[in-house]
Amino acid sequence: MVRRYKTVYIKKFQIPSYYRSSITGKVKESRRLKDLRKQDFAPSVLDFGPVQFYIARHFGFCYGVENAIEISYRALEENPDRCVFLLSQMIHNQEVNNDLESRGIKFIMDTDGKQFIPWSALKKEDIVIIPAFGTTIEIEEILREKGIEVQQYNTTCPFVEKVWNRSQKLGNEDYTVVIHGKPRHEETRATFSHSAQNGHCIIVSDMGEARQLAEHIRGKKTKEEFYQEFEGKYSAGLDPERDLQRVGVVNQTTMLAAETQEIADYFRSVMIEKHGREDVVNHFADTRDTLCYATNDNQEATYELLKTDADLAIVVGGYNSSNTSHIVELCEQKFPTYFVNSETEIKSKLEIHHFDYHRKEKKITYDFLPEKKLVKIILTSGASCPDTVVDNVLLRTIAFFKSTNKLEDVLQLI
Repeated sequence: MVRRYKTVYIKKFQIPSYYRSSITGKVKESRRLKDLRKQDFAPSVLDFGPVQFYIARHFGFCYGVENAIEISYRALEENPDRCVFLLSQMIHNQEVNNDLESRGIKFIMDTDGKQFIPWSALKKEDIVIIPAFGTTIEIEEILREKGIEVQQYNTTCPFVEKVWNRSQKLGNEDYTVVIHGKPRHEETRATFSHSAQNGHCIIVSDMGEARQLAEHIRGKKTKEEFYQEFEGKYSAGLDPERDLQRVGVVNQTTMLAAETQEIADYFRSVMIEKHGREDVVNHFADTRDTLCYATNDNQEATYELLKTDADLAIVVGGYNSSNTSHIVELCEQKFPTYFVNSETEIKSKLEIHHFDYHRKEKKITYDFLPEKKLVKIILTSGASCPDTVVDNVLLRTIAFFKSTNKLEDVLQLI
């Protein structure tokens, strides 16, 4: 089990009321009051008679997301006569981004960095919001050169900034930073940019690439092979023979925490193999303190869901959401799992439209609800999904069953 590092926040965010849930919000608050120290990761059970829902102990908006939403809506309220831009999607949830667009916010680029609005179109008086994932130093410089204030509405998640600070410390101590992340993801691009300011860094997307990199640490492959295998994923001037003698691992905060830890443990074992256990502290930096508590809590809550005997799982979130996709991957280990972005994807008791994350395509499944006297359904969501959307999925699914218990009665039992 991954060790958790928690920070308790007492701040209450001012986000639009329609993001506040009347159903799952009550479940969360009840569990919070009964488990203030977050020791119990078992799911809540909502028993509607012919259908039961196993609700994850932790899911939905995290601190960083609520902070980003609050700042973005405040930027709109405070600047009614100015153009307001977001560098890219504020969070990976289409419902939230569509609402912001409807209120006048314009997106400068997509999550992969494809430019919609050229930098030349921005003016000094414009407002530019930096999303929760942060941005690169190079983009910040472009905005500053145009006279645009970059900190006033900077919604970068504090846990992303924590990774950057740790990377800076590693670079200053002559460690090469190994970033566990998706190379095209905007957070990983931002972390790479910040890490490269203080030292060398390289991106590995999974354990397979970690093993590839380990062969270079062992000196079993040539420089030419390194530059070919990791093209576009290493900082300028990195010499694998010189710069892979000391490494530390940080991550894109939405990656599987257990996988990040596995990769870090693996590199530590490689350094022990090469330099000996007595000298490993001079070649590998322990960086477990960079794992995001919210991502970790959501994933551990999902592991508890896997212990149930449910018939299927419904995971709600944006299709381009990294943390949601990892929850889907975990649920798929045991259950037929349906990844939907809203209740509109559930067409009837016989038909559900859902996303195949592995193939990156929409699918249609028929007869997804089993014909049983009692159907048990896992229900959870990603960190960028409003609880109100989860509520709507729950209500939509309940409607397919007859003679269900009243909602108010079920909630009183939580």
